[in-house]
Amino acid sequence: MYLAREHWTTFDGEEFKKYLLTFSKGAEKSAWEKRIINTSLDCIAVDSKKLNEIAKQIAKGNFLEFLNLKLRDNYSLFALNGMLISKIKDFETMKNFLDDYANNCDNWACCDILKFPISKNKKLFFEWAKEYIASDKTFIKRIGIRILFGYVKDEEYLPEIFNILNSFKEETQYYVNMANAWLVCELFTKHRNATLKFLQNNNLNDFTINKSIQKCRDSFRVSQEDKQLLLNFRR
Repeated sequence: MYLAREHWTTFDGEEFKKYLLTFSKGAEKSAWEKRIINTSLDCIAVDSKKLNEIAKQIAKGNFLEFLNLKLRDNYSLFALNGMLISKIKDFETMKNFLDDYANNCDNWACCDILKFPISKNKKLFFEWAKEYIASDKTFIKRIGIRILFGYVKDEEYLPEIFNILNSFKEETQYYVNMANAWLVCELFTKHRNATLKFLQNNNLNDFTINKSIQKCRDSFRVSQEDKQLLLNFRR
C-alpha cells in the first residue's frame, strides 16, 4: 500500500486498517500483547519495528490528514498515532493532536512511545508537562512525567523537577508512581549529588522511593558503591 499520501480519505483509512492486519503475528501473540500492555483496546501484535517503518513512510506525506482520521481501533493503530504525533514540529499543532490522544490513552505503552522535540520550546513544554501532571487521569499524568525526561540533563530545571516529584506524596496510581521512580533513577545517573540530597529529604511515597532505588541498583550506570549507599534510603 502506498503510504506517503498527500490526501487520506475515510476509504483510505479503512484500507489501511486491512493493510496493517497483514503484519499481525497472530492470536497467541496478540493475547500476550494485551496482557503486557494491560489495555482495553484490541491487540493485533504488529511488531514495533514495523510500526516505526510504517510511520516513517506515512510521515513523508500529509500525515496530519492521516491523524485526523483518528484510526484507533486497536493498540497498534493507537501507537502509530503516537509515533506520528511525535514527528510534529510545530508546538501548538502537536499539542492539539496530543491533547486528544492523551485523553483517550488507557495504557503505559502509548505514553512511553511518545517523543517530544523540546529543544526549541523548553518553557512551553515544561508548562505543558505541569498541566498534564495536574490532571486526574493516570495516563495524562504519566505523559506529563515523560515530558520531564527531556529536562533531566538540564541543571536549570532540577529544583522545579524535584518540587514536582514532591507533589506526588499521596499518589496511588501504579503507572504514575513507576514513571516517577524511573525519572528519579535518570536524575541520579545525571545528577548524583543533587539527587542524593533529594533522597535524604523528600515527600515521595514509600513505593516510589523503593522502586527508585531498585531501578538505580539495576542500572549499569550506577557504581557498586552507590548501589550499596542507596540501600540506606529504602523504607
